[in-house]
Amino acid sequence: MVALAIFSTGLFAQKNNTSNVQRPKLVVGLVVDQMRWDYLYRYYDKFQNDGFKRLLNQGFAVNNVHIPYIPTYTAVGHSSIYTGSVPAIDGIPGNDWYEKSLGKSVYCTEDESVQPVGTANVKVGSQSPKNLWSTTMTDQLRLATNFQSKVVGVSLKDRASILPAGHNPTGAYWFDDSSGNFVTSSYYMKQLPKWVNDFNAKKVPDELVKNGWNTLLPISEYTESSPDNSPWEGLLGSAKTPTFPYNNFAADYQKEKDNIRTTPFGNTLTLKMAEAAINGESLGADSVTDFLAINLASTDYAGHKFGPNSVEVEDVYLRLDRDLGDFFKYLDKTVGAGNYTVFLTADHGGAHSEGFMEAHKMPTGFYGEGAKKMYNQLLKDKFGVDKLVLSYTNSQIYLDNKLMAENKLNEDEVKDFLINQLNQDKSILFAVDMKKVAQSSIPEPIKTRIMNGYNWQRSGDIQIIYHDSWLPSYSKLGTTHGAWNSYDSHIPLIFMGWGITKGETNKDYKMTDIAPTISALLKIQFPSGNIGNPITEVLGK
Repeated sequence: MVALAIFSTGLFAQKNNTSNVQRPKLVVGLVVDQMRWDYLYRYYDKFQNDGFKRLLNQGFAVNNVHIPYIPTYTAVGHSSIYTGSVPAIDGIPGNDWYEKSLGKSVYCTEDESVQPVGTANVKVGSQSPKNLWSTTMTDQLRLATNFQSKVVGVSLKDRASILPAGHNPTGAYWFDDSSGNFVTSSYYMKQLPKWVNDFNAKKVPDELVKNGWNTLLPISEYTESSPDNSPWEGLLGSAKTPTFPYNNFAADYQKEKDNIRTTPFGNTLTLKMAEAAINGESLGADSVTDFLAINLASTDYAGHKFGPNSVEVEDVYLRLDRDLGDFFKYLDKTVGAGNYTVFLTADHGGAHSEGFMEAHKMPTGFYGEGAKKMYNQLLKDKFGVDKLVLSYTNSQIYLDNKLMAENKLNEDEVKDFLINQLNQDKSILFAVDMKKVAQSSIPEPIKTRIMNGYNWQRSGDIQIIYHDSWLPSYSKLGTTHGAWNSYDSHIPLIFMGWGITKGETNKDYKMTDIAPTISALLKIQFPSGNIGNPITEVLGK
């Protein structure tokens, strides 16, 4: 394959004539939600040349990238990718967590001080990055250019648009299930820009779903997947079985617009919105570097619904491959081949379905059903005090410190007792006091990943690590993620375009190395909480 001609073209200076800093016109971050690393090669023979293969053949593939913390969830992943940091520092330990100081569960981007823009749905629109403590590489680009750079975040998910776009972007937009439109909040602006209103007015989702959902290729060619209608798959919309074709999907979308999230059309919609952002904000059109942060979320929704070995998930990836090819051609045409830099990665992977594992004689099982109630009963029987467990979230147990103090209970004694009980559970590999992880007999890399994921103000008191391939009881259909194991933590990472050399490496790297690599490419300061290092092999000389 011939590499992109990117090393002698597309070099230019900033608007400030005193600076000759060379940067690309545009950086595009593509985060494919729940994309396991092995998908690159499981479906490789069915990919066309313009999407994933273009990235692999013209870019630099970093094949041994792992997430250095737990839990491996969406908000945590996007925060880590863009801050180069971990929950202990950047303040995002989960999609949700129990905030003891508030006495309630908190969603990662919720913000009651802001109002919805573009929707009447208060819950959908009351969102901002206020819970993120560290700056992002997008923040640092804005700072480095005295806020001349434009930064836009786009996703079906609020958190996957908001957290990558940082604290002071040009805009962040996400999908509103109640209206079928992309919306934002008053944190960013008072009203939607004209280009967003124009895009929403086109009713792109209606057009995408009008013919239902059938396989891109003849279904007999989906040899990388389990038979259609496997018993561990969930149901989509009004379908009675998880089988193609989904002929009633257009009607299902009109009834419940969130249904589009679980199909390849959600990714298509997101990339069309990204193209509208490039045109509407003139991204990459002048000498000041801009940044477009895109999350492709339908891969995650489909994975949760059907599991990694389903025909549905394979079809989502084959169609995403075509969509990426079209998007790269759009970038070539509008920004110019050789003038932009792309990186593609994932926020986390995903486990095989429990039913799939059992059917193929692999170790598996379910855990956690009625956990909070059970743990409270254990403590009540031992200490005579009820409701000592406030929450069981992110595989962490939150204890009521105030209630323990009121009843003159020794906190360490309570934790030690519960941990000893937990370690008798056949589903549990380790249970550990979050404050004593460093002194525990837990092997690496699990020990460090627990410490990196422990935010002392927002995480629980006891961390539970379950046996390999055991899933929470709510995932009896489809799958989920969140564990330290390779199926959840081993993610793809490919760079392509301006300033990127061609090649690959199998050296050990971390998700936290992405932000400093892009920062080094752009010659900007690392994000404030960064703990990663630039992947120097990637950067062209």
